[in-house]
Amino acid sequence: MNIGILGAGQLAQMLALAGYPLGLRCTFLAPEEAPCAAPLGRHHRGDYQNSAALAAFADSVDVATAEFEHIAQVALEGLEDRGLLAPCSEAILLSQERLQEKSLFTRLGLPTARYAPIDTEADFNSALDVAGTPAILKTRRMGYDGKGQASVAAVADLLPAWESLGRVPCILEARVPFERELSVIAVRSRDGECRVWPLSENQHEAGILRVSRSLSNDPMEGLAQGYCERLLEALNYVGVLALELFQCGDELLVNEYAPRVHNSGHWTIEGAVTSQFENHLRAIAGLPLGATAAVAPSVMVNVIGQWPSARDILAVPGAHLHDYGKSPAPGRKLGHITLVDHDAEALRQGTAELCRLVGVAGEG
Repeated sequence: MNIGILGAGQLAQMLALAGYPLGLRCTFLAPEEAPCAAPLGRHHRGDYQNSAALAAFADSVDVATAEFEHIAQVALEGLEDRGLLAPCSEAILLSQERLQEKSLFTRLGLPTARYAPIDTEADFNSALDVAGTPAILKTRRMGYDGKGQASVAAVADLLPAWESLGRVPCILEARVPFERELSVIAVRSRDGECRVWPLSENQHEAGILRVSRSLSNDPMEGLAQGYCERLLEALNYVGVLALELFQCGDELLVNEYAPRVHNSGHWTIEGAVTSQFENHLRAIAGLPLGATAAVAPSVMVNVIGQWPSARDILAVPGAHLHDYGKSPAPGRKLGHITLVDHDAEALRQGTAELCRLVGVAGEG
C-alpha cells in the first residue's frame, strides 16, 4: 500500500520509517526542494493548492494523511472527495482556527480557559469582561510553537498586543495558574476502536516543547483519556490525535488538539509497545491497531537550534538519538533523544545530563 503524506518534514519522516517494516511505502507532497523526509519515498514537489501537483499526488497513493494541520482547504477536500483522506477534512480544518476549536470543545462539554473573540477594537471590552486579565491574546490562525501570541497583563496591554499581532482576528484567553502541562495521545481505527497511550507531562521554553515524560497510571489519566475519546468520537476520527491540557488542581482544562502525530508522543518509538507513528499508519490503512502500553518509564528531550556532540549524547546510558537531517537554525527542531528505563534514578540522571547537553534549563 502507498501512503500519501501532505508535508515532508520530520513527522512524515518518522511515519515513513514506521511504515517500512509493515510493507507500507510513502509518497510526499511538499513545496520544499529537499525536505528531510524526501529520501524515504517519492517526493512530489508542489504547493498544496497546485491542482496539477495535487492530482499527480492523489493518483499515486492509496490513502492520504497530513503531517501538519495548516493545509489548504482545497487540498484536503479534494483528497476527501476521492475517498483518500484520513483523518477527515473537518477534523483538520477545525484545528486550524482557534475560535472554532474552542467552540467545539464547549459544545462537547470539555472545560477550557475562559475565552472570547476579538475582530475589532470594539470587541475589547466584551472580551475583557469574559477573559479578564492576565490573559493571552492569540491569532486565530497559524499559531504554533509560541508564535502568534502576546501576553496581556493588564487592560492597557490589549491594544499594543493586538497591534503586535497585525490586528488580525484573535482570541483572548484567560491565563490559568496551571500546575502541569499534559498531553494525551490516542488512535482511532476505521471501525471505531480507540486506544490511548499513557499521559505525557510536558515542559516548554519560549513556547517550544523541550521535554516530555510518560506518566503511566497518573491520577489524571482516566479524565484525560475520556476527554480525548469524546473528541475522537465526535469527529468520527481515523488516525492519531493529540490533546493538550492544563492541570489546575483536580481539574483538567483542554487547550488545543493536533489532528496528527505529535511531538510529545515521540517517546512512544522506544517507550511503547506500538509507536504513535505505526498506529497512525495502521489506522488509516485499515489494519488492526497495536497495543499502546508503555514498556517502561520514558523521557523525550528535543534538540532545538543546534546539536551538541552526538558522542556525548550516546555516552548517556540508554540514549536513543533521532537526527532529522535538518540544518541548524534558531528555534528549529533538529531531532530528539529518548530514554527508557525501569530504574527511576537512572532515568532522572540520564534526563538531567541530556537536558544539560541540549541547553534545557534545570532538569526538565
